[in-house]
Amino acid sequence: MTLRTRLAAVAGGIALTLALAACGDGGETTPEEPAAGTAAEETTGSATEAEDVHNDADTMFAQMMIVHHEGAIEMADLAVEKADSEEVRSLAERISAAQGPEIEKMTSWLEAWGEETSPMGGMEGMDHGDMDMEGMSQEEAMADLESLSGAEFDQRFLELMIAHHRGAVDMAQEELDGGENPQALELAQKIIDDQQAEITEMEELLQGL
Repeated sequence: MTLRTRLAAVAGGIALTLALAACGDGGETTPEEPAAGTAAEETTGSATEAEDVHNDADTMFAQMMIVHHEGAIEMADLAVEKADSEEVRSLAERISAAQGPEIEKMTSWLEAWGEETSPMGGMEGMDHGDMDMEGMSQEEAMADLESLSGAEFDQRFLELMIAHHRGAVDMAQEELDGGENPQALELAQKIIDDQQAEITEMEELLQGL
């Protein structure tokens, strides 16, 4: 083999080595692609953690509002049966339909937070959200309503439900002032908006009786 042939062979080997090295460098860029997926997972995880963030105000809001909503539904269901006015009956149906899903939502939060779903670990010792309606407890208000009929029932139901709604608005405002969970704060504002609108509606119905 001549010197020229040997040099050509060496040069060819060097070129092949460089080509293979270049291919190896280009192939190393592909494993970097899953990094985007990892970042997305981290973002999702952060969002989930944010939803789990809560303080004592959030816990108390959910626990108390669940019981408060249960009282409203109890009154509303009675009005669906006994109301003399179609407008009052329709309002009662809407109240019951709206607050049921909110109870389920708040219950799911408390379970996810590892908290009791009712204050003090149970319903005993608690008066439906610790709320008075014109000085009446939930049980007293229900007894009062059950003793009435016709237009008298409608008037008393509206009066008591207005007082009940005002209590919910106060509780929701306390959550806005002291809570930190984004979902709980959002629901608190929704409760304020919805129930203030219903208070206005009920006051107008009272004027028409």
